[in-house]
Parts: sequence; C-alpha cells; structure tokens
Amino acid sequence: MLLGAHLRRLREAQGVTREDAGWEIRSSESKISRMELGRVGFKERDVADLLTLYGVDDTEERTRLLALARDANNPGWWHRFGDVLPNWFQSYLGLEAAAALIRTYEVQFVPGLLQTREYARSVVRLGHSRAKEDEIERRVELRLQRQQILTRPDAARLWVVVDEAALRRPIGGLAVMRGQIEALLEINSSLPNVRLQVIPFNAGGHAAAGGAFTILRFPDEDLPDVVYIEQLTSALYLDKRDDVDLYAEAMERLCVEARPPTETSKVLVDIRKDLGT
Repeated sequence: MLLGAHLRRLREAQGVTREDAGWEIRSSESKISRMELGRVGFKERDVADLLTLYGVDDTEERTRLLALARDANNPGWWHRFGDVLPNWFQSYLGLEAAAALIRTYEVQFVPGLLQTREYARSVVRLGHSRAKEDEIERRVELRLQRQQILTRPDAARLWVVVDEAALRRPIGGLAVMRGQIEALLEINSSLPNVRLQVIPFNAGGHAAAGGAFTILRFPDEDLPDVVYIEQLTSALYLDKRDDVDLYAEAMERLCVEARPPTETSKVLVDIRKDLGT
C-alpha cells in the first residue's frame, strides 16, 4: 500500500495516465490501479520501469523505492499459518501489522488482540467445531502472535469499544471468562497505548446498530483509512472516503455513548464480581 501510494503520487505529478503507465510495463490500466492500491504484488522490473517513466533519476530515491518493492513481496510472519488462514483474512493481517491506530467496536466477543489463550481457544472452537485439536491450537497461536503489535517498540495504538454483553457472555465457562476479565484489567492498567471503553446495557440503542467493525489508520498520510467488517466466510474492506467517514462518525459517537475510559476498571471489577469472584 505504501509503495502503491508513492507510485500514484509520482505518476500524478508527471501527468501520466494509468493507461500510459500500464503500456510502459506491458500491462493494463487496471493493473496500475491495483498496484497503486496495494492489492497486487510488485515485480521489481515493473517498478524500475515506472520510476523511469515518472522521471525518478535520483539514485538514492530509486534504491529506496526498489527496496520497498522487494520488501512488499516478502511474506508476512503469518505466512506459515497459511493452512488455517483464508485469503481474505491474510489481507487483514497485513493491514493490522502496518497500522498505527486501530479503532474497533465489538458486540459479541472480546477483540482478538486482547484475548487470553483460554478465551481464544473457546472462541475458535465455536467457529470451527469440527476442527482437530492441532488445528485449533494453530489458530489460537496465530491469534496470540497478532497481539505482539501492542508491545513491539513501535507499538500500534488500540482503541476498543466493547458492548457489555461481550464481557458478560461466559465464553468457555465462568472460569475462562473471569480470567479474561482479569487480563483486561491488567491491560487497561499497564498498556498506555490501549484504550478500552464499555457500552453498558443501560445506554440503550447506539450508533453501531450494524454490528462490529474495525477502522485502521496508517503512519503514512498518503494511505487512506480502511474499514474492516468481518463476515462468516468473507470480509469487506472499505476505503472510499464517504464510507470511511460514516464509520468514523459512528465510532466517535460510540466513544461518547460508552462509559469513559477512566471508569473502565470499575466496570470490569463489577462484572468480575458478578461472575463469582
């Protein structure tokens, strides 16, 4: 996505059409469009030809962009989990790993980036009831490894709004749920890059009537925000400005309607008590 954004900016600065750019690399206008959106891989030769067409003759800049093309084609850490990953979710993992800010609303489950091993195992079993135990464990391990983006040196910021129902639904049983609530209390107090809010039952209806969604923002200003909406067998990726703006507005309203972050620990403690601790 980052390389595609650079190529688009260079093409537009030179007044080159996508059709002419496609001709230069023996391809089509639609291929250039997909490259600029980061939705296809890059051939280093094609990138070099485009840089020449766009008048990029500075050796340092060419070297940097060609290195970016090589990096873009390297498989992510999740590649080794390909046997349990649908293609549509692999795309999300790439976006998640690159994001600087992740804002998410969840209504049924604790978000995957905050799940304990036991809770994650229970959630995975709900969706893959016929899977063998080793497959279950691989899916759980994948979920836990995703969480490293919250503790790496350039940790992503995570802003979660979760429905109270997700925190009271005893996924995996009361003991598993109590452990999950304890983990959320620890995360809420120890990770300054994570902000957690709860929408209580007494809030009534709220802005996210359509269900769970995630908005990802990237460190490069050339990259548009992406809205991710997961379904049972596929997912939607929205990056058109009008769509993103509507979801961003819904998220802002959710943050206002939810209990403020300063009250999250109290909400979690109250739920823990109700679960029998």
